[in-house]
Amino acid sequence: MVIYGVALLAGCMLVGLIIGDVLGQLLGIDANLGGVGIAMLLLIFVTGYLKDRGKLPETTESGINFWNAMYIPIVVAMAASQNVAAAFSGGMVAILAGVLAVALGLVLVPVLTGKRTEDARPLDAVPEQGLGKSDVPAGPTRIGH
Repeated sequence: MVIYGVALLAGCMLVGLIIGDVLGQLLGIDANLGGVGIAMLLLIFVTGYLKDRGKLPETTESGINFWNAMYIPIVVAMAASQNVAAAFSGGMVAILAGVLAVALGLVLVPVLTGKRTEDARPLDAVPEQGLGKSDVPAGPTRIGH
């Protein structure tokens, strides 16, 4: 049932938040330390374990997938807004670190994907060797002529 997938997600979230709070307390930080990330990793491991054993029905998996599609982007957006607020209160060094991280990420996209910008050509560009017979799209044909 779909409700079992939602219950599994909620259970992993609860356990992850508890572990994050405990880690924060152990390190002397008055905050949750990675609870959402721990919850998502726990969900991945638990669902993998259940799939391997054949104990995860497709309807249960659809319940998990529904909330993954809805919940994870919301949590990421909430965490990002908290990081931005902390950066503004932290001063110029925190803002500079954020800007540099984004710029470095943008620069590394072609490197990590293996595509170079020189390889790209405009969509309306004609190949250098011209169009061959196999490159011309088939148009409407007259039958019987």
